[in-house]
Amino acid sequence: MKERVTKRLQKDRPMVQISIRIPEDVIDDLKMVSEVLGFSGYQPLVRFYIGQGLRKDLEKVEAAKAPELILALKKRGLSESQIREILIESHTLPA
Repeated sequence: MKERVTKRLQKDRPMVQISIRIPEDVIDDLKMVSEVLGFSGYQPLVRFYIGQGLRKDLEKVEAAKAPELILALKKRGLSESQIREILIESHTLPA
């Protein structure tokens, strides 16, 4: 997860061009909002929205893996406190 975040913070990441159909009124709203929020256009705003939603869902996916990880660690003899420390250190649980 940390590597993924570090990659996302790099400014020179390769880009891929895609095509997506969006209603005209939504594009008009995106243009207006992007101007108000100081984005250089509506496309950077769309990328921002996608990134925001993606990070939120990635957190859910990672959190869903925690019970499996806890069970595996218990099977290997780790105590509850050791497991909690590991999960906090890996940013799976809040401190």
